[in-house]
Amino acid sequence: MLFSAIPGLNDTKKLLADAVRSNHVAHAQLLASPEGGLNLPIALAMATYLHCSQRGDDACGTCPACSKSLKYIHPDTHFVFPFNNVKSEKDEDRLKADILKTWRTFLTESPFGNLDDWAAAYGGEDKQPIISREESREIIKALSLKPFESPVKVMIIWLPELMHPTAANAILKILEEPSAKTYFLLVTNGVEQLLPTIRSRTQIINIPLLQDDEIAACLSQSGADAKRAEQITQLAEGNLNAALKLLEQDDLPDDAQRFADWMRACFKKNYGTLIGFADEYHALDRMAQRNMLHYSMNMMREALLARAGAETLHRAQGNQLKFIRDFSRVMNTKKIEKAYTLMNDASYHIERNGSAKMIFMDLSLQLSTVLNP
Repeated sequence: MLFSAIPGLNDTKKLLADAVRSNHVAHAQLLASPEGGLNLPIALAMATYLHCSQRGDDACGTCPACSKSLKYIHPDTHFVFPFNNVKSEKDEDRLKADILKTWRTFLTESPFGNLDDWAAAYGGEDKQPIISREESREIIKALSLKPFESPVKVMIIWLPELMHPTAANAILKILEEPSAKTYFLLVTNGVEQLLPTIRSRTQIINIPLLQDDEIAACLSQSGADAKRAEQITQLAEGNLNAALKLLEQDDLPDDAQRFADWMRACFKKNYGTLIGFADEYHALDRMAQRNMLHYSMNMMREALLARAGAETLHRAQGNQLKFIRDFSRVMNTKKIEKAYTLMNDASYHIERNGSAKMIFMDLSLQLSTVLNP
């Protein structure tokens, strides 16, 4: 991948490119981002840039090194990623070859994909992927060899927070004293879950989520009209992968109207209506259920901004903004904080396959008490 293929993040891309050109690249970098951030594409582009023999502001994309890097087959770029042996393959060499082939296909076809997309790619949706203790031996083995073609070796470790504790401890020594011209790029969505000893051995680079205008521009380039791009952008909240998935849906739910009707029913304690909403919510697919709660939490943020008079920070517009202003009049900071916490807890339980109807009904009853004690 090239830096130019990644939307936004211009400051981050310039920082990394300048470090390479000035020969001031830390041997171990921790590329940290929330879920939905583009830290894996950044790591892939960084590896391409390090190997490129004709680099300028970006990798050239045409030299032999770039040709291999763009197919993810460069012999001096090594990948470590979580997976689960779902087929219980006994032949380790065959398993590694098959999973690496699937990994390369995943990177090519889903450059902004997440862990769920990766699990679906190799058929491991029902099992928790992990970086096994055996992988630490493979890391040490791979980095003990001299580079084949490039002046440097690059080790990309995706989601090191999913490392088996034994594997995490095993790589501490090589992180602290790597071979010459060896660079580690650790790509994490949970920096706080890593061992403090790993964090202390790396240079942490925070990769922010995309801005709304950057998401909207990507959607427009993918064929979305302005209204649809605006609606998806609000739902995606900086997550490009989520935005592109929403774009594939034929009909997006009107979460703005649904949220307004839901809050009115909660405030009036109209339990019959809330039971109907629970049935409707249960009938949604898992992604739509999750998106509804995330949208609702974002609206609580908008209500807090309205209470604070921070008009310039609003993302809501039109009728949506009018409702938020009216809604904020019956709310206060404590109510907003409590409602947000309840919605966040409900999202957690939805993610873990709890009964959507029960979770939503319980949430509605608790919100009724919060909004109108």
